[in-house]
Amino acid sequence: MTQASTPAASPSAPRADVAMFLAFLNAQEGPKMHEMPPEGAREMFRTMCQLADRPRGDIAKVEDSSIPGPAGEIPIRLYDNRPDREPGPVMVFFHGGGWVIGDLDTHDGYCAEAARLLDMPVIAVDYRLAPEHSFPAAPEDCEAAARWVADHIPCTGLVLAGESAGGNLTIATALTLRDKPASKPVIALHPIYPAVTTHDDWQSYRDFGEGHLLTTDSMTYFGNHYAADPADYRAAPLDFPAEGLPPTLLVTAGLDPLRDQGRAYAAKLIEAGVATSYREAAGNIHGYINLAQAIPSAQQDIAGALKLLKAIVAESMANE
Repeated sequence: MTQASTPAASPSAPRADVAMFLAFLNAQEGPKMHEMPPEGAREMFRTMCQLADRPRGDIAKVEDSSIPGPAGEIPIRLYDNRPDREPGPVMVFFHGGGWVIGDLDTHDGYCAEAARLLDMPVIAVDYRLAPEHSFPAAPEDCEAAARWVADHIPCTGLVLAGESAGGNLTIATALTLRDKPASKPVIALHPIYPAVTTHDDWQSYRDFGEGHLLTTDSMTYFGNHYAADPADYRAAPLDFPAEGLPPTLLVTAGLDPLRDQGRAYAAKLIEAGVATSYREAAGNIHGYINLAQAIPSAQQDIAGALKLLKAIVAESMANE
């Protein structure tokens, strides 16, 4: 299934609100994110999300806690718009940020919206970041968190989701749990403009690597700090078998350097016999899920994908 949400005038043309945001962003003076030490880059990202994303909004329950991980406590945040519910599916969400930046607050608005629109609990995971904790610290924490949710949250199955680096961690965790299952099944995946390989020979890198928020320089910055092993399936799932993964909704953005590798992974899933739905946010950029105030049309992309994911989860639960 292929859908394009809110199409632009041409596949490579930004929407009007995207163009306005990029003009504002590219006019800013001062150091770029990739020119800053990691803590400075993290603070810059937090500030951007506070200004550019929609606020959390009304939701019945938001609860911060921590769970045991392979190297200490892992902070998590639980969102649920119905605090009293029967056990059902639970989303485990891994934030983006190149494995270097991002936290529970940068993706707070999106997680609350997912909990409302999916009508299920969402648990956001604050995994360890590079360079203080380079590869494979992040996927190890995400695996541990998914297993903990399966063991300790009343649920019937896990929905793994995440964007960018978190999309990579979504797929990596699913591959690990495919081969060494958790106590509850993974019933659906939702990688959003995921990074699925360590190589950069993609036309979308050449077309959108400058001036579209995520740049070639920032990707190099993130990759150098993360120091992933390209021979490890968790770093480069595109190069490893995908057979046996659960139903997947993979989303890309039309003006994203990562677009073509996301398209390639969707094709790989289909070739592997995985029930696959694919959406591309035409005319939109990398990172749009937490830019919904600065780019109002992004809310349509978010809502459209979550509506489809809800249907995929319902079908998957019916087939269990």
